[in-house]
Amino acid sequence: MRRHVLIGRFGADDKTRVPKARDEVASTLQLVAGKRLDHGIGRALDDLKALFLSPSEIGADLLVVAAHVHAADTRLSRSSESQDAWTREIRLVVPVSDPVRWAAAAPILVRALNFLTGDRWVVGFRKRPKAFKTIVPAAPPSLLLPPFDGVSLFSGGLDSLIGAIDALEGKETPLLVSHAGEGLVSKSQERCFDGLKAAYPGSAFNRLRVWMSFDAGLFDDVASEDTTRGRSFLFFSLGVTAGTSLARPFVLKVPENGLIALNVPLDRLRLGALSTRTTHPFYIARWNEMLTALGIGGRIDNPYWDKTKGEMVTACASPAVLSKLVLSSLSCSSPSKGRWTKQPQGHCGFCLPCLIRRAALQPNDPTVYTLANLRAGPLDTKQAAGQQVRSFQIAIARLADRPELAKVLIHKPGPLYDDPARHDALAGVYRRGLEEVGRLLTGVQTAPT
Repeated sequence: MRRHVLIGRFGADDKTRVPKARDEVASTLQLVAGKRLDHGIGRALDDLKALFLSPSEIGADLLVVAAHVHAADTRLSRSSESQDAWTREIRLVVPVSDPVRWAAAAPILVRALNFLTGDRWVVGFRKRPKAFKTIVPAAPPSLLLPPFDGVSLFSGGLDSLIGAIDALEGKETPLLVSHAGEGLVSKSQERCFDGLKAAYPGSAFNRLRVWMSFDAGLFDDVASEDTTRGRSFLFFSLGVTAGTSLARPFVLKVPENGLIALNVPLDRLRLGALSTRTTHPFYIARWNEMLTALGIGGRIDNPYWDKTKGEMVTACASPAVLSKLVLSSLSCSSPSKGRWTKQPQGHCGFCLPCLIRRAALQPNDPTVYTLANLRAGPLDTKQAAGQQVRSFQIAIARLADRPELAKVLIHKPGPLYDDPARHDALAGVYRRGLEEVGRLLTGVQTAPT
């Protein structure tokens, strides 16, 4: 195990001394390439400017903080850099516009990151160099206010597609914010956005797409990490940065069905690495606390926290538009994994998100899955194609035998004490979500071979 500190620098002239402990391995995150902000930060600010949007400097700080978090999360191997092959110890030193304000929010930020990634974070702040006192380019003069009345995350998945349709049918004008991922994810975002533009030609909604990645070798002699538990910190940061551009207190919508948002471990082996907390209510509550501490006039909301994916499909404000665009959406957790087995890339049909998608869209699901027929024969629980199915079967059987467990199990991924009034509804969406998947898996056989 090694403790790491990642120190952000604004250019070669940024030589402010940052002390480190003897047992810390120090690395530098250079935020400037030439005269331009690197790692997608400068491009994001320029793209906002092109939309006549000018975020606050605190909002721009969020992109800088997110770059540090994303770099550490994706470039520090859990297997080699932690005692238990999971929990890393990471310290960040981030140059920001207002270190005093950020220091006040730091305990909330650390609490959110610890919960999200399962690591142990320490985050400190220092003043940006004078040459970078302001990093937000002024938006070009315009007599018209930007048309956007809110921001919504737009992943290219089915939930975010439904969220966009519902907003547009409600005459809202959202700015859709995406992180440009691997090729298939980017193509899905592109197809969904183009389809929405064709379906709603009179709306002025638009989108912001940001690419942020880091080269291998950012940390010397350390392999990269592929669990990417901290991705949603980047997504939320992009959305909030955009939100600070709006002239009114904003809402950043995070469209996610309640079953996935809770992500209750399906079996006893899933509590650690496999139980992600990307949109968990506790995590969203910490973000809203942090926004208040930073003086940012906005909040984050998941409008579908009490709905299953099937209920989202059924209640979609335009079934006709959804029917046209559903094949453009992408739900698979690893859509490119087929390339290694010379299988078609896209929806595998057996990962957790694919199974929830199949359950939500049945009986008229037009999606093409690599594993087309779940009932063609027993699924091997020692192989990927059978593991998630078997985990669902265990969870479904457990709850069918003892329905009252739902009120206990929803607390397994993390505390839900922020809003006790929601507990019954959260238990209900968990129960209904498993029942939805249970109908899909009726007659499906699993066995180790």
